[in-house]
Amino acid sequence: MELTPEQQELGKMNFSTAVSVSRRDFLKGATAGATGLGAAYFGYEALNGDPVKTAFIGTGDEGNILITQHPDKFMDIVAIADLRPSNQKRAIHGDGNDARMGLIRKVGEDKAGEVKIYGSHKELLAAKDELGIEAVVIAVPLNQHAPIAQECLAAGLHVLSEKLMAHNTKQCKEVIRSARDKNLLLAVGHQRHYSVLYDNAASLVHSGLLGDIKFIRAQWHRNNSFPNSDQWNPSLKKEDVEALKGRVEEFGYSSIEELVKWRLFKETGGGLMAELGSHQMDAASIFLGHVHPIAVHGYGGKNFYGVKGIGSLDKQQDPRDIDDHIYVTFEFPGPHYAEDQNDIAVVTYSSMNTNRFEPYGEWVYGSRGTLIMKGEKEALLYKEEGRGSQGGGPDQRLWVVSGTAGGGPVLEAYETSSGAAKKADDGGGWGDNISRGYTEEMEHFCFAIRNQGPDYYPGGKPLPREEGGLRCNGVVAMADAIMALTANRAMALHQRIEFKDAWFDPDTPDTPEHDYPLEGENPDDFLAT
Repeated sequence: MELTPEQQELGKMNFSTAVSVSRRDFLKGATAGATGLGAAYFGYEALNGDPVKTAFIGTGDEGNILITQHPDKFMDIVAIADLRPSNQKRAIHGDGNDARMGLIRKVGEDKAGEVKIYGSHKELLAAKDELGIEAVVIAVPLNQHAPIAQECLAAGLHVLSEKLMAHNTKQCKEVIRSARDKNLLLAVGHQRHYSVLYDNAASLVHSGLLGDIKFIRAQWHRNNSFPNSDQWNPSLKKEDVEALKGRVEEFGYSSIEELVKWRLFKETGGGLMAELGSHQMDAASIFLGHVHPIAVHGYGGKNFYGVKGIGSLDKQQDPRDIDDHIYVTFEFPGPHYAEDQNDIAVVTYSSMNTNRFEPYGEWVYGSRGTLIMKGEKEALLYKEEGRGSQGGGPDQRLWVVSGTAGGGPVLEAYETSSGAAKKADDGGGWGDNISRGYTEEMEHFCFAIRNQGPDYYPGGKPLPREEGGLRCNGVVAMADAIMALTANRAMALHQRIEFKDAWFDPDTPDTPEHDYPLEGENPDDFLAT
């Protein structure tokens, strides 16, 4: 459904009205990318000590976003490592835009000149004591997340790794155990856990304002049917090819092409479900109360690349082996599922490579209202029309009133004239500068290193998020990985897969890869030890 500009403005104002005054103030701060927003909102404070000396391993697309967003009052970048010379330069000089600005623009030329540059993480780790490195941020291809995290933990360093946490569930469990055994923090970059916008939205859902949630539609569509439009299939740079000739195998890649275009291959990436869908499923889980899914099934196929047809643009020689279209359906437990197994919420996810008409995000459909999360920048709220209700739909403004005795808040609406909606003065429009959570996740990671030790695992478990612990620790991140990885298996096997509680327990050997092996796999290779 394509909403008119007026309807979208109404939705944004409705959302702002529905959140409490204190939360709305934080949204206003988010508009300007206010320094300290995360500390004020999520409850952590300034560091107790100097900024954490941190090294970045991997400075490509995501690594450069993190460099741009890193909180320099909490984190002191002292070194970077990347196999590709072009990425090393990119980390310093950026891409000439605000999204990936580079260290010179971020911290100044003098400070950027002090950052040590290494051609591999192994060289960096060899110099860790000399540099005083305390923590690392890992943003390398997916198949190397877990191996490099293990090396860094063994070296005594705290780890913040990009998502997915690992290439398979066995690796997830083993990294979690290593961090716990070493008494080191393990954080994973599912940034929606640190998005003020998403936290506000989740608070509305959890308050019951939208009524019963039975369906969430999530999507992240792209269109790569035009020439040179596929960011996952970049050209190889001559300086990288020459520098890495005969070297990539020692770092876990079969070729330079596999290193540079890693998202296209199952051996190095996790396809559309891992790279894009994991964000959406993470959001759905947050909205539904951080619950684990019941089952998943779906379809995935290489329907465009390698298939002759209108718009194929001679892509028959495209090297990818991942699916270019996926459509999955998850079943999640509702709040009363334990008493009544008909209480199920359905979450669908789709990702395609031939049409991007609608924005990426999540549509949360409740019995009393609809919430639209649009591109991680906007939240739109609408009251549901129904018999006996006071109006509703995309053309009506709403307000929140107290419910009946013992009940929660209730939405009411009133009619607006066509074209009357305008920018609200109460935080209704947030714009492109709203924080997506990258800065806050790195702030909190550094805060936890300084302020929550020396015992990071009281009672043998990570400090709960409710008590100020990392909002996306290893156990939380493993659940996100399991959803994405199991969906991939359900599509490959063409069957509905039911999730098992033991898969989500880091202290069991059980994994979905062991229980649902693909052709040619040895199930025992996937038992966590």
